[in-house]
Amino acid sequence: DPHLPAKLINGGVAGLVGVTCVFPIDLAKTRLQNQQGVQVYKGMLDCLAKTVRSEGYFGCYRGAAVNLTLVTPEKAIKLAANDVFRQKLSKDGRLPLWGEVLAGCGAGTCQVVVTTPMEMLKIQLQDAGRLAAQRPVPTPAPSLMAPPPARRSPPPRPSATGITVELLKTRGLPGLYRGAGATLMRDVPFSMIYFPLFANLNALGQDGVGSVHTQAPFWQSFLAGGGAGSVAAVAVTPLDVIKTRLQTLQKGEGEDTYRGIVDCTWRIMKREGPAAFLKGATCRALVIAPLFGIAQGVYFLGVGEAVLGVLE
Repeated sequence: DPHLPAKLINGGVAGLVGVTCVFPIDLAKTRLQNQQGVQVYKGMLDCLAKTVRSEGYFGCYRGAAVNLTLVTPEKAIKLAANDVFRQKLSKDGRLPLWGEVLAGCGAGTCQVVVTTPMEMLKIQLQDAGRLAAQRPVPTPAPSLMAPPPARRSPPPRPSATGITVELLKTRGLPGLYRGAGATLMRDVPFSMIYFPLFANLNALGQDGVGSVHTQAPFWQSFLAGGGAGSVAAVAVTPLDVIKTRLQTLQKGEGEDTYRGIVDCTWRIMKREGPAAFLKGATCRALVIAPLFGIAQGVYFLGVGEAVLGVLE
């Protein structure tokens, strides 16, 4: 595809801008999904307010470096794969609905190579603050003779490098790919819902629906991206909750550890009820809609084409 390099640049730029804009909401999503017994946070805004109060403004960006580093290759793989599959499955420039679904499915499968380790590391970094907030600070009984107790230093903050090294040392490469099955289970249905829904919303009210030549107006692409993204995000939230729980290594007091997807589903259902599977759904919709809206905007403005034009 002659347009692929430009598309990859667009995808990368969109990923970087998008992640920077919505990362705090994503952090809230992880923390809300991981809450089991102790409710440290009542909701998204409460979580963000408490995070800023206890960890500063940049506390909301814990884990963002990992995400920013790996989001470009992730977007590149996803876009390139979706393009390749769409080309292979289309006949005379037309792509049937089942072809769109299959192409999305293939794209979701390919991106797991990068998504799983990225999410794995990001989740540990995002959740560290929640675990710290759960730990009660012991107050020793005052004594007349004893000197005042020294202030307890906060536990050391985990770093992406530290976690990676530790995981590779203790569990080898599979350690980084913990939760790959759950990531697949989330990303494949997401892509299967998102890509066809976006293509059809984007083609509304145009001649030659399904043809590759008509260009939708910017606002339509923007709304189609946001709308399709929100629907797909909320639809796969239960799978995202399972994935977050499986990938979280450090658990809080009295929190369940899970043996796998089925065990995790069963325990959440038994201990927390069906509502637990929708934890962080609002956050997910609020994260995904702007991400895809921004992506459509970057595509529409032709940032990649402009960059390649300058380089040539």
